[in-house]
Amino acid sequence: MNRLTSSRDELLKLLGQGAGIVERRQTLPILANVLIQHNANGTLFITSDMEVQIRLQTGEAVQTSAEDAAITVNMRKLLDILRAASPGNVTLEWSDGKMTVRAAKSRFSLQTLPAEDFPLVRAATDFSDHALRLPQKLLKRLLGLTHFAMAQHDIRYYLNGMLWVADGQQMHLVATDGHRMTLASAPLEKAVERREIILPRKTVLELSRLLSDEDDAMIDIALASNQARLTMDGLEFTSKLIEGKFPDYQRVVPKGHRNMLQVERTTLQAALQRVAILTNDKFKGVRVNLEPGLLRLTSINAEQEEAQEEIDVDYGGDVIEIGFNIAYLIDALANMPSDQIRLELLDGNSSALFTMPDEPNFKYVVMPMRI
Repeated sequence: MNRLTSSRDELLKLLGQGAGIVERRQTLPILANVLIQHNANGTLFITSDMEVQIRLQTGEAVQTSAEDAAITVNMRKLLDILRAASPGNVTLEWSDGKMTVRAAKSRFSLQTLPAEDFPLVRAATDFSDHALRLPQKLLKRLLGLTHFAMAQHDIRYYLNGMLWVADGQQMHLVATDGHRMTLASAPLEKAVERREIILPRKTVLELSRLLSDEDDAMIDIALASNQARLTMDGLEFTSKLIEGKFPDYQRVVPKGHRNMLQVERTTLQAALQRVAILTNDKFKGVRVNLEPGLLRLTSINAEQEEAQEEIDVDYGGDVIEIGFNIAYLIDALANMPSDQIRLELLDGNSSALFTMPDEPNFKYVVMPMRI
């Protein structure tokens, strides 16, 4: 019989980090499991969906009954047991297709599947020697500014992810669903050759969850032709890349818009949320009217019901009427951590540009819609 003993809190932390990529409904039953491996180098916990893989190494001493041992067990069930268990040590014992989990006076018996059947992601052989190194806090902030514009189920598969561009001493993150686009940039410590990759949506969202807010926490990013490997704090995250040509984001960003206004973010956000009450899935439009000193928001639904909000603004440009998908505006304001928002417009038919005065490396472009 193989046995592994560790603290409940350590196991809970590790499994919690790896659980996000484990889908509840699997085509292969073993993909609902976590692979537990122990050898002379330590204990590893591995989860995978065959495209994304997370390897977690415990930072705590783990007692085992054998030098080399490996097994897979259902991730969700084990995680639920650990959450409900009393603090202290937990022992996992397994043999003959069964695992027994013991914690204090609790005992659970779970089915297992052989470790050799677990489909590990094959590591690429052409990883670059020059890894990118970034503070985790910085990358988390960039992802927070951009992730919401990614497409979800677009037939243009390259939009169901996020473009990362490393060029010289700049890192650019870009997301678009074809109707709106976010762009955020940050400086790199060392200059690098230009490199572009498209990370899948699932990878981006999971990475956002795992990144730390600690000032001294770093992440190393190694790139291959069809794979990215991200390493941080005893965690190795391997993801396939999306092939395809991402839209030229630099051409999408409007330049030279002559009409500009600055407005308090929470004021505009609250007004949009009130106007959105009378919108629905079929009628998501909001009409924006701008005239000197005034911003007016109007929504009308299929029953010809109307909501209207007026905001006093410092604006002296052209009189403009333009329509937007209201969800695109609310999404953006919810993810822009600034007190003030700047809106730039050319006319009622051109894309609008949203920026933040205190975040010069962020841009949000949204196309108008006919109302």
